[in-house]
Amino acid sequence: MSEQLIGNCLIAQSGGPTTVINASLAGAVSEALNHECIEEVYGGLNGILGILNEDLIDLAEESQQTIRGLRSTPASALGTCRFKLKQSQDYDRVLEVFKTHNIRYFFYIGGNDSQDSANKISKLAQERGWEMRVIGIPKTVDNDLVSTDHCPGYGSIIKYISTLVRETAQDNAGMGRHDLVYVLEVMGRNAGWIAAGTSLAKHRDDPNSPPHLIYLPEVPFSEEKYIEDVKKVLQKEKYCFVVTGEGLVDENGNYISTTNSSADAFGHSQLGGAGEYLANLAEERLGVKGRFARPGHTQRAAVHCSSQTDNDEAFMAGEAAVQAAVNGETDKMVILTRAESDQYKCETSLSPLEEIANGVKTLPANWINEDGVSMNFNFFRYANPLIQGEVQVPFEKGLPQFVKLSGNRVAKKLPAYQ
Repeated sequence: MSEQLIGNCLIAQSGGPTTVINASLAGAVSEALNHECIEEVYGGLNGILGILNEDLIDLAEESQQTIRGLRSTPASALGTCRFKLKQSQDYDRVLEVFKTHNIRYFFYIGGNDSQDSANKISKLAQERGWEMRVIGIPKTVDNDLVSTDHCPGYGSIIKYISTLVRETAQDNAGMGRHDLVYVLEVMGRNAGWIAAGTSLAKHRDDPNSPPHLIYLPEVPFSEEKYIEDVKKVLQKEKYCFVVTGEGLVDENGNYISTTNSSADAFGHSQLGGAGEYLANLAEERLGVKGRFARPGHTQRAAVHCSSQTDNDEAFMAGEAAVQAAVNGETDKMVILTRAESDQYKCETSLSPLEEIANGVKTLPANWINEDGVSMNFNFFRYANPLIQGEVQVPFEKGLPQFVKLSGNRVAKKLPAYQ
């Protein structure tokens, strides 16, 4: 164990929220309060933007009931952002805020781009002689962070989407007459982890149960093959249930559809529209009824149908981040690993931020069947443990109840950032 570093800690959240990102926050806060070397526990509002603007709150003043309630509250309790630090003065300002508030421990809950930002901030602090420890906490429904076996947020989204497939399939079964194609478009950007996860909805004793066809960004899309795939299903079934990832691409690597030509602060295309495209294509080419749905943000906020396993692991990742930093680790991200045992068990480890930043983990090709539209047992064995258990969300008068941070502000000491 390294010599303890005494000072304050700062926790922030970034990127797209999940149903369990607050569980990681709860884990980090709970663990930070256990260590005397951490004098104050602060939260940065709206990710790196809150740090730039010195918008900090005192998390140690929150009630234990509120901290516990974060585990059944979706979205980012601290607020989030998709902001990229670009100019040298941005980094200078972040470090100035850290020094002013004696931040010696920084925990950033986020995905690829967030971990890149954390890594750059840490390197600058080292160059300037500011001693601090930076640990990333993984978060993304896309499940595309490298090094980690899986990401907090993933188990819950595939539990919800697979439930949605089963429920909607019941509706389709009553409506279809061998003339209905229903397309569900799911998140995931350039990786098909979420789309693949809907294969869990299939009944193990019925290989013909929905989803009948799953189209992944990892498998180049062909219009002709798609039409033939749909025709084969409709010859046997009253309806064809299709799942597509939002980042579906053709053989030339071009997106099948995007919502517009703009990109976010990190240069990512704004994806969406693949579901509508596939539904219309089936309608035009086959003369059937084409229907589509795009759950959008609802799929990453559905805590009422989230995974207890996912929630527990997200909390554990927050705890592990603080433990690692107190023990002298820095420039690392907490990763989830599977124990070598017959029964599923998850453990934590660490991986260098440099290996995480901006990388993308795609589906293993050998988990996809030769037909390109279904998953094999290797994927089922991987994903099924992640959806186990149900989070008990408190209800009042028939509706879920969520907590809200009181948000006691930390006094600003610096001029406003321009």
